[in-house]
Amino acid sequence: MRLRRLAAVAAVPVLLVTAAGSPASAHGAPGTPLSRAAACGPEGGSAARSAACRAAAAAGADFAQWDNVRVAGIDGRDREMIPDGKLCSAGLAKFRGMDLARADWPATRLVAGSRLAFAYRTTIPHKGTFRVYATKQGYDPTRPLTWSELEAKPFLVSTDPPVRDGAYRFSGTLPDRTGRQVIYTIWQNSESADTYYSCSDVVFVPPAGGGGTGGPSTGTRRPTAGPSTPAAPTGAAAAPTDDPTGTPDPATLGPAEQVAARRGTDSGPGWLPVAAAGALALVAAGFGVFWWRRRRVS
Repeated sequence: MRLRRLAAVAAVPVLLVTAAGSPASAHGAPGTPLSRAAACGPEGGSAARSAACRAAAAAGADFAQWDNVRVAGIDGRDREMIPDGKLCSAGLAKFRGMDLARADWPATRLVAGSRLAFAYRTTIPHKGTFRVYATKQGYDPTRPLTWSELEAKPFLVSTDPPVRDGAYRFSGTLPDRTGRQVIYTIWQNSESADTYYSCSDVVFVPPAGGGGTGGPSTGTRRPTAGPSTPAAPTGAAAAPTDDPTGTPDPATLGPAEQVAARRGTDSGPGWLPVAAAGALALVAAGFGVFWWRRRRVS
């Protein structure tokens, strides 16, 4: 009995140390549009094997902690506390590889000016405010990202959005942009002193009828390894969909899928079913006349 009491007393300091060392703050990163941390993390699928992710890991990026790019005590002073050229890593040495200036980061294809359903993956939900910024037109992905390359005001702000299926969900209208850009998300917790920073690489295409090579679907996700090379990631990071209406982008469909999509959107039953029904009715009528005549003769 005395040994049991001694063991229990000895275990108390261990429990206290474990509790003190466990993270109490929220964790997360954007899944839609896909952030660098989520793309290159363990659940990033094929995106995690991209050249950019490999280079970032070699340069120093702890992607095992993809949901932990956070700094305490910022209290809204983001531009004062996070240095230029280190916005994607939040100035943290263990994530410095995410600041590499490259034009081949895994990217999400978005339709300019469309409405997008954002999904911010969370592993420990907490309350807070999301501020979402976009780089200005003319942004050069081969140069380090600085605060001056972001718009002064966010194009979307969401406070305490709901959590569904492991992600915060909120919607907003995308800015009018073309080409490769960065969507920069700041998540300032209100239940802790932590603020999270995320870079999501995107490629904007014009809406339907706006010229260019973009598809007509609003916010359809199409991750690419470069400005024009598609490389759709798999795994949990690719699960959220950017199209709240569920409309597929014809540019992402094969020939057979495009035929099926056109059939699915036809407002009528089509001529083939009608013709078949008519032929069946004629055969039935002929058989009825034949049977009636035979019965009279007999």
